[in-house]
Amino acid sequence: MMMGWQPRRAEERETALKPVIGVLCCNEIADRPIQAVASRFVEPLARYSAATVMLVPAIAEALDAGALVGRLDGLLLTGSRSNVAAERYGGIGGADEAPLDEQRDEVALALAARMIEAGRPVFGICRGLQELNVLFGGTLTGALDDGHHGGSAGDMAYEALFDHRHEVDLMPGGVLARATGNRRVSVNSVHRQGIARLGGGLCIEAVASDDGLVEAFSARPCGGDVLAVQWHPEWDADRQASSRAFFSLIGTALRAEGEAGAAARSRGH
Repeated sequence: MMMGWQPRRAEERETALKPVIGVLCCNEIADRPIQAVASRFVEPLARYSAATVMLVPAIAEALDAGALVGRLDGLLLTGSRSNVAAERYGGIGGADEAPLDEQRDEVALALAARMIEAGRPVFGICRGLQELNVLFGGTLTGALDDGHHGGSAGDMAYEALFDHRHEVDLMPGGVLARATGNRRVSVNSVHRQGIARLGGGLCIEAVASDDGLVEAFSARPCGGDVLAVQWHPEWDADRQASSRAFFSLIGTALRAEGEAGAAARSRGH
């Protein structure tokens, strides 16, 4: 005979909770408007960061940043098929600026700012790096040569996009250099925008080996880690140690934030 659900005893429920990381969605169309995030961003957060993922809609009117900050231990701004609008950093838009997702811009900048102000860790991948650079007062450029992008989804098969690779130099003593134990790593490269002027207070973590384009940065402005990379570590985390190291850093920061929050709540009691 099949048994229905039974509530667990209190002692069974009192297990250590995993930290919760918000993962920002994108606005896309699949016959109708949808919120979307590629599964490849979620899986390594569970596998290598030991985190529980909460998807955050990129809908400005649905955002209550204050409420989310109180519930999230960290935030990941993902990569996207869209670009950051030039008006966000004082640039001049044009046809090559498309596609845009201006609601994603709005939510990413507002929520990341509130998280950072609260001392919560914030991470960025590809578009996420660009959003964080803009948040810190930096600018972007679309004038990249073929060494820094692998085409677009309309040009080639999805899997082939991530075959495009180049090398980056990691800054001695930096967060990524210490985490990977390397001075140079090979990374995939799928982006149409890059950093023109680095935002204030950001420390360079990696530059492209051939032309010095900033490919990663870090900061700790309010007590929480800020770390972002231009490449896609989520694509090959199962195969690439340096990519796994990025997600390990996320996990370490989330656990530290969770422990600090638990200690503060305990003192409040």
